[in-house]
Amino acid sequence: MEYTKLAESVVSEIGGKENISSVTHCMTRLRFVLNDESKANTEAIKKIQGVLGTTVSGGQYQIIIGTGVSKAYEKVTELLGEDHRQVAQETQKQGGVFNRFFKLISGILFPVMGIMTAAGIIKGLLAGFTSFQLLSTESGTYQILYAFSDGFFYFMPIILGVSAAMKLNSNPFVAATIGAGLVYPNITALYNEGAHITFLQIPVVLASYGNSVFPIIAAVALAAYLEKAIKDKVPEAVKFFLTPLIVLIITVPTTFIIIGPLMTYLSDILAAGTQAVYGISPVITGIILGAFWQLVVIFGLHYAFIPILMNNITTMGEDPINAILNVTVFALAGAAIGFALKQKEKANRSLGFSTGLTGLFGVTEPIIYSIAIPYKKPFVAAFIGGGLAGGITAFMNAKMYGFGGNAIFAAPLFINPKGIDSSFTAYIISALVAFFVTLAITYILTGKQTTILLDKRDKGREI
Repeated sequence: MEYTKLAESVVSEIGGKENISSVTHCMTRLRFVLNDESKANTEAIKKIQGVLGTTVSGGQYQIIIGTGVSKAYEKVTELLGEDHRQVAQETQKQGGVFNRFFKLISGILFPVMGIMTAAGIIKGLLAGFTSFQLLSTESGTYQILYAFSDGFFYFMPIILGVSAAMKLNSNPFVAATIGAGLVYPNITALYNEGAHITFLQIPVVLASYGNSVFPIIAAVALAAYLEKAIKDKVPEAVKFFLTPLIVLIITVPTTFIIIGPLMTYLSDILAAGTQAVYGISPVITGIILGAFWQLVVIFGLHYAFIPILMNNITTMGEDPINAILNVTVFALAGAAIGFALKQKEKANRSLGFSTGLTGLFGVTEPIIYSIAIPYKKPFVAAFIGGGLAGGITAFMNAKMYGFGGNAIFAAPLFINPKGIDSSFTAYIISALVAFFVTLAITYILTGKQTTILLDKRDKGREI
């Protein structure tokens, strides 16, 4: 793939450099914030070689590239120059409340998602190894691997604090210090002991902030606001240390007294609300989410649910919702392989097998935009297979005990830290059902296509 040519075409058809306020990327999409979305030539962009599709969601103009998106992003930012790499301060002011919140949360979480996935997988594997007595919890190997895998989640307030500060254009070291205060061992010990403390005679409601998400984001937002409000008022001679001193001495106590307890309370409500919706009818919830979750992915709104799914893990230690969503990935992978098996043309078979493999690794958008949407019947098959598998997952009361990988990389996250239980069995069964049922239906429903053109003129159409 010639990513330089792709980037040049995208920038040109999206309205030129002057129409681009900022650009970021996720696992498969270039995410633009445009000054004027009407200037983007969507039909022309869809025909660019290497572009799988477009969508507008969350205040962003999103161009689906696939697994090579990071290379495309590099070429786009080279064309735009340094001024376009970080303009979060301006872009946060654009759009409605939901759009601003969506951009903020996705911008904070995405940079740490890869590390989070790696840590979650290792933590799950360690639980599996100890369950099968392949590794002792007393061994040095276990202790070292567990230190970084569990350490990431325990010290997540520090890590997310740095990411939030970078997104808000504030001092990341101030944010890290706030996060360190939240998980400081002495404070954690006071909470575990049930101690009652005060700050300047004001009662402090202690909470456990290890693994938490929302308290640090809210705290860093306050710190960023204070920093911007006072930095120009502090004398230059003492600005270096006086600005962070003022920010910290206001933000940290405020976080312990107000922000932390409030965000913890809201986190509990959010987790309870999720459980309540799931509890109305787990099987029906499983069928609906298992069948149609990938429609949410099409609109690029799945990142808006990440804080909710993460909060379920950090608050309850488990998540039945993400367990259901996982089966939809296997369903689409089965659709791609089923499509490939039915084809005689080498290009079609290659497309189906290659995108099916990426699906098994947890990336579904290449399947959606090159097979599922153009040919429709594979998508219908995925609805059926995913819905059936989602119902099975819910019926067996499966849960994920960590947040991170999808598809085959999600397997360790279904392992209960207390020992392998029915959740892992449900994962195996539902994954097989989603994959093979969808594969079979796709094979039956899909006809033999003459070829699929993937060039900029006829991408995704039959001839």
